[in-house]
Parts: sequence; structure tokens; C-alpha cells
Amino acid sequence: MPTDPNVPTSGPLAPEAQPAGTPPAGAQQDGPGASVRDDVRNQMKQDDPADVAVNAVDELAEQATEMERLREENKSLQDQLLRRAAEFQNYRRRTDEQRSADEARARDSILVPFLEIYDDLRRSLDASRRQGKQDGEGTSPAFEALAEGIELVFKKYGSTLEKMCVERIEATGQPFSEDLHEAMMQQPAPDADTPSGTVLAEIQPGYRIGDRILRHARVIVAG
Repeated sequence: MPTDPNVPTSGPLAPEAQPAGTPPAGAQQDGPGASVRDDVRNQMKQDDPADVAVNAVDELAEQATEMERLREENKSLQDQLLRRAAEFQNYRRRTDEQRSADEARARDSILVPFLEIYDDLRRSLDASRRQGKQDGEGTSPAFEALAEGIELVFKKYGSTLEKMCVERIEATGQPFSEDLHEAMMQQPAPDADTPSGTVLAEIQPGYRIGDRILRHARVIVAG
């Protein structure tokens, strides 16, 4: 390779010899801008340094603009992902609530007919008790056994309803509420101490499960 006559090869001004493969002094290691520096260094050997510098600045500016665009695009995609995740969570919550409500309505619709049977058992038990009081000592053993059987079934039925969280709605003596009661008729208050709108008597009991009404209580209300 020809040597530059203006560069001394020996003496104090001669450049220090470097091992093969070692970058020249002042050279920077490879990094994000290494390719740009290499291009600038090569162009400055051929073109006007001022033009090369302007082109390098323009190229760096374009790269910075592209990086900013990519950052904005990444941020937009992250925002979209978060919105989709929130929408999915809301959808799943609404779906779970709707499924629970549908299951509760289905269970309630099955229970209502059994409440009629429970009322029939109560009426049968009340009738057997009244009959037993009328007969007194003359009550036959067979009738007593039948009455005891009805009472046993009634208690077992009631225990099963309690396990299903079925509660009887309070009626007699309570203020009338359209949410709980169904007024079948109206009668004058029996005395001055009974305010208007008080439930005087219960014609048919009502039942509930928590806040859900299975059947309104049918009542007589003070007018």
C-alpha cells in the first residue's frame, strides 16, 4: 500500500503502531449510530464536509421521527389492548350476572307450585287440630295417627323450604306494602289505635327468597 509522503513513518511524530483489528484512535465502538457514522466518514472522504454534515443531520432527524412514530403507534396499540381487556371483563361480568338471574328465576318458578302444597298441608293440619279439640277424649286413635302424620310431613316440608332460604312474608299487623302484599279487600280499622293501611288479616301467606318475592301475601287492609 502506498504511504502518504506527508506523514512521518518514524520519530516522535510517527503514529503509534496498533495491533491488527484494533480500531483507530478516537474511533467509537459499534452502536445504534455506527452505520450513520461510517456513512458520514466515507462520504467526507469524497464530498464536501458541510453537505455531508447536513445529510447526516437530515438522516438522524428522519430516524428520530420514525422512532417517535413507532412509539406513538406502540402506545396506541397498548391503549387498544387495555380497552379490549376492560370490555371483555365487563362482558363476562354481565354474562355471569345474567346467568345467575336466569338460574334464580328458573328455581323460583319451580318452587311456586310447591308452596300451594305447603299451604294445603297447613290447612289440613289446622283442620285436624280443630277437629281434635271438638272431639276431645272421643278422638279415635286412627284420627290421631293421621293428624300426627300430617304434622310430621308439614314440619319436614317446612324444614326443606328453610334450607332453600324460603321465608314467609310477615303480614298481619304490618304496614301494607305493594312490594310484599296484595290487598284483596279493605275493612274499617277495628279501633282508633290501628292506623289506616295496616294489614288486618292474611288470606294467603306470601313467601320470599332474600329480596326476590316468590308470591305476594294476600291480605285484608284497614281503610
